[in-house]
Amino acid sequence: TPSRKRSAVFTANFSSGFGCATTVSYALAYFLPIILNQGLGYDTGTAQCLIAPPYVFAAMIMVLTGWFGDKYHQRGLCVAFNAMLCVIGLAVMGWAYGDTRARYFGAFFATAGANANVPSVLTYQANNIRGQWKRAFCSATLVGGGALGGIVGSTVFRSQDSPTYVPGLSVAMGSQVVILLTVGVLTVNFRANNKKADRGEKILEDLPSFRYTV
Repeated sequence: TPSRKRSAVFTANFSSGFGCATTVSYALAYFLPIILNQGLGYDTGTAQCLIAPPYVFAAMIMVLTGWFGDKYHQRGLCVAFNAMLCVIGLAVMGWAYGDTRARYFGAFFATAGANANVPSVLTYQANNIRGQWKRAFCSATLVGGGALGGIVGSTVFRSQDSPTYVPGLSVAMGSQVVILLTVGVLTVNFRANNKKADRGEKILEDLPSFRYTV
């Protein structure tokens, strides 16, 4: 049925977006201490201590984007904002040569954007899929996409790329561009379907009052 086809397309988009989000979150979790140590020149003890503040900042962004999304019913915008924040942070980490403070500052943005998008994408999916079995299938697919992202994230930052880690940072930035494209496609689709439902031309997700959360 058309509803099932739409759900399948949306599921593929959500799972790819979630995989791209976890690519960076896993990569930073695995390699941020190494990047701080070998790439930015901090000693091992200092590098281990310096990984905590970016995650505190990430928690703040997570709460703020969650609040914004709940208040204004905007999920895609939150996901896109987090992805852009991550891209900025990764770019600063990779190309602010000779300035360790600036590169460490970039780690805040990258960590915040990547980790805040994990719950944001989960909520984006939950708000736009209806039905017990559809949600179960989509959630399982989402987790699978996230696991694939973790596999990619665990391999992209290689020791031979120190101290710049350009290949790993490029892959991470590319994953965030995929998220932005995915949000763009879904936003256009959701808005078009919502307008048709408002005009009475179609029923979304087998519920007349249902509207997609953009």
